[in-house]
Amino acid sequence: MGLGSYWGEVMEVLQEIIPVYDKVNSIISLGKDDEHRNRGISQRVLPGNKILDAGSGFGNMSKTALKQTDGKISVTLYDPLIPMLKNTSMHFEKSPDMANGVFEHIPFRDEEFDAVLCGYSLRDAINLRIAISEIHRVLKKDGRCVIVDLGKPDEVFIRAGVSFYLRCILPILAFIAGGRLGLKFGTLYGTYKRWPQNKKLEGLLLEKFSRVEFEKDLMGGAIMVAAYK
Repeated sequence: MGLGSYWGEVMEVLQEIIPVYDKVNSIISLGKDDEHRNRGISQRVLPGNKILDAGSGFGNMSKTALKQTDGKISVTLYDPLIPMLKNTSMHFEKSPDMANGVFEHIPFRDEEFDAVLCGYSLRDAINLRIAISEIHRVLKKDGRCVIVDLGKPDEVFIRAGVSFYLRCILPILAFIAGGRLGLKFGTLYGTYKRWPQNKKLEGLLLEKFSRVEFEKDLMGGAIMVAAYK
């Protein structure tokens, strides 16, 4: 379960859409991306914590965590795209630590982080089960994995509605917000097709983690998850 061979195509698209990435994401999430990040991180990242922002993009999850803790956390941004990491410095008052790599081979020691943040990124794992195992490995005892992402509703009718939005409505909104580059956000539907339904994702997390808190919005089309080691 994961993107498998589709991963390379997704990475190529992500690299191309860097100039419009944040603008389009805000529009296609119906303006709720900030709210969902805040809800997912609240009370799960604490002052003094050491944080890995996995699949960090521009570090939006980290920026949210820094605001909630008055900057009293240590942040490492981790992303497979070096050009994405190079564009983060303008987004932070003080440049955070950075590392380049994929979910399946996280280059850090066992039990190094208090929290791993995955904002709209775990869906892009090559192998989801291995990615979850690696996240679990680098978390300290009682550490938290916080996932904010698209949800795939368990109910057939609602899931069909989310699919319709991603296939038919999202491209229009993305084009309005980002022009021709915005059209490339259509790749998102391919990642959604390979993403497990909400109950299945919860089950995958419980294979490694002791407890999972699963919160939904937009009828299950958006999820905020905390998995506790």
